[in-house]
Amino acid sequence: MPSSPQRLLLRCRLSPGDIVMMTAAVRDLHRAHPGRFLTAVDTSASSLWEHNPWVSIFNEADPDVRVIDMHYPLINSSNTAPYHFIHGYAQFLEQQLDLKIPLSVFKGDIHLSPLEKSWMSQVEETGYRGPFWILMAGGKFDFTAKWWNPEFYQQVVDHFHGRIQFVQCGESGHWHPPLRGVINLIGKTDVRQFVRLMYHADGVVCPVTFAMHLAAAVETKPGRPKNRAAVVIAGGREPSHWEAYPHHQFLHTNGALPCCDQGGCWKSRCQPVGDGDSKDQSLCLRPVKVNEKLQIAQCMHMISPQDVIRAIERYYEGGSLQPMVASVA
Repeated sequence: MPSSPQRLLLRCRLSPGDIVMMTAAVRDLHRAHPGRFLTAVDTSASSLWEHNPWVSIFNEADPDVRVIDMHYPLINSSNTAPYHFIHGYAQFLEQQLDLKIPLSVFKGDIHLSPLEKSWMSQVEETGYRGPFWILMAGGKFDFTAKWWNPEFYQQVVDHFHGRIQFVQCGESGHWHPPLRGVINLIGKTDVRQFVRLMYHADGVVCPVTFAMHLAAAVETKPGRPKNRAAVVIAGGREPSHWEAYPHHQFLHTNGALPCCDQGGCWKSRCQPVGDGDSKDQSLCLRPVKVNEKLQIAQCMHMISPQDVIRAIERYYEGGSLQPMVASVA
């Protein structure tokens, strides 16, 4: 073993959900090999690393720094290999560093400072003081195959009116049709603000996206269940074992259609976006026309509002969450 720690700079420019998974690999590298490495990171969503005890700061140009561009080639066998996304970066680092990195916890590694935890949430700043669920009723234009019918989301919101307060979130440049009866924070949270909002949330309803991974990675507030409730509308685009967390209600249709009977189809879009991206050639084989401007993948359309409603209700029926009544200050 070297006399001084090896310095690593880990780079990645993928989406925030990918970076959440990368945090798990960094955590478990240090847990498995204490004192052997110092790690700096250069990633998109850099605020996900705030207050992270495993991260150091040093200059990429220093001669003793090894730069590693992070990937997860394990995804190429995700339909057949018995692994979760959380294994992807760890296995890649094992190959790069020629060592073993056993995973210690089934979630990413996101840290909040005591000061952040003491702040009121953005929801409280709107005047609402009760418990709430985060709702991601849309998605990015690069992967429209993950979208669910916005009218289905509205039916879920309407069903729980007066019992669950939903807070709709999402980036302003993405596709997030505003819903009725929600607190609208679309375009009003940066990545770090969303982390803090997740800390306060009882649960999340979303497709396979950043919010799902964050729901597992961010600790819950004192006095609440250790694991945050999450209902994930997944369809058949990705193999369920690659994405699902043990304590989430993961609604998938793998095996129900010929196009995803051997795992996920991994198609990108349900109709061309016209942005010149090659994803316009990766189209859903079974789109369902919702209206003149929108098609939804059949595997997503097969998941009904009632399916999502029942999944939410199970958290209360089973006692994981206490029945709530929405309240206003």
